[in-house]
Formats: sequence, structure tokens, C-alpha cells
Amino acid sequence: MRLFNILALLPLLSLLTASPLCAQVTLGSSGAEGEPFRRQEWRVPSPDTDIAAHALLFRPPGAGPFRLAVIAHASTQNVLRRAQMPQPEYRALAAFLVARGFAVLVPERLGHGATGGRYVEDQGGCDEADYARSARATADEISRALEFLRNQDFIRKDAAVVIGHSAGGWGALALAGADPNVISAIVAFAPGRGGHANDEANRICAPQTLLAAAAEFGKPARIPVTWLVAANDSYFAPAFSRRLADAFRGGGKVDFRTLPAIGSEGHWMIELETGVKAARGELDRALDQTKSARSYKP
Repeated sequence: MRLFNILALLPLLSLLTASPLCAQVTLGSSGAEGEPFRRQEWRVPSPDTDIAAHALLFRPPGAGPFRLAVIAHASTQNVLRRAQMPQPEYRALAAFLVARGFAVLVPERLGHGATGGRYVEDQGGCDEADYARSARATADEISRALEFLRNQDFIRKDAAVVIGHSAGGWGALALAGADPNVISAIVAFAPGRGGHANDEANRICAPQTLLAAAAEFGKPARIPVTWLVAANDSYFAPAFSRRLADAFRGGGKVDFRTLPAIGSEGHWMIELETGVKAARGELDRALDQTKSARSYKP
């Protein structure tokens, strides 16, 4: 009889484990003040139908529906570094957003860490870099994750925010022409690609190509962009970042801000609690300008 019961359960177990997009939930709490107290492991769609991307979701208390914030992580052209990349968390930034009522998704993109798969964001060699194509590939992965979460009953359908870091921020800029009723704001921390060319500080591969791509993304832009860079960023220094923002501003609305120097390398400021504190005013401004712009009807 016991064997019969086990065999009867096998079809049910196969159904429960078949979908790669099911949420694998680990509820936990941390004693550190200000940290999100609900942290969940999810799987979200990727451009490869055989691979569901790893993701972390941080949720406020209650049932929602919550506004959604998607954080798009940095990247690298180095294959080994990508493979060894730990699951991005941006924990201090997630805590900041959860405290303001957002559900926060941090998806890991193809070709990185535990998700693995083919790296679809490859920009190519330094001299012939295709920054527009790589940004659109990043934007496509962000969009897939965002749309998947928008279909959850605890997420609002409107007023999502996309926050991108470095290559993730570059991909976020390629979303500036999306529906502003779906994405109400974009915050880009040191967006760009090709920085630290040949591992040299303050050297960028094909900077004119990067500027041209920024102008291309700005033309159809309908979503306001907050563009932030630390004073000691050696990947995309403030002077060059301003040129990029100005190129984008030809068609798009940009609030460009240089933040104080953070740590030994400002490019990674958003991964640090001190960096989030330094950006708090600009983040609040970006979030508040869209909070009352639309009324939500569940």
C-alpha cells in the first residue's frame, strides 16, 4: 500500500517541478536594520527558451499590489568573470526601495553566473564594438523579466521603475522609448559599455560609437531618465558621462547628476550602502516625480 501511494504521487511531483518559471521561495528575515525581510528566489524568462534565468525578489509586507522596480546588473566581456559572477543582490538598494513600497526584482541575465547560457549582449571587439545591438539585447532581457512580474497578482500593472548599473544601465537607456504607462522612470548608474578597455582606467573602446548609440536611444525616448555617476568613476568619468547624457538628451529628458566620490572606485557605488545613501536624494526625486502622475486602479 505504501509503494502504491508513492507511485500515485509521482505524476503530481513531476507537474510541480516541470516549469522552470515557478518561484522557489525562501522566506527569511535579517536582524540588520533597514534590510528587506522577505527575500525570494525566482526563475524568470530569458531569450533562450530552454533556460530560465535566476532572479531575486524582495517584497514589502502585505499582499500588494506593489509597484515594481527591476534592477539590471553590470556585466563584463570577460568570459571567466561572467561565469564566476555571484547572484546580484544590490541589497542596500533593494532595502531602500522596499521601504518605499516597491517589490524589487534583480534578474540575472544569460551568460552570467548560475544562469549560464549564451552571452547575447556581446558588444564585439574594441574597434568594431556594436553598442546599440548589445544594449537592445540587454533591454530585451530586462523587458522579459519585467513583463513576467507584471503578470503576478501582487504587482501593479503600471508605474514600474527600471534601475540599471553600468551595462545594465546602458540597456535601460534602450528602453526609454517604451510605454511610459508601464515604465514610469529609468535610473541609470554610470551607464555605458566598453569602459576600462584592456583593463585600463579611464580608457573607453570606440567612445564615438558609444556617443552615437546614446543619441539613437534618446530620439524616441518618452520615459524620464535620471543619470547618476560618482566623481571617482574610472569607467565612465563624469566628464564623459555628461557627454553621453547630452547626446541622449537630444531627444530624451535627462536629469544628470554627479555624486560625491564613493570608496576607491565610484563605478561600484550602487552596490554599497554608502553609495545608496549618497544617491538617496536623487532616487527619491526620480521615484516621487512619477508616484502621483498616474492613479492606479487594480
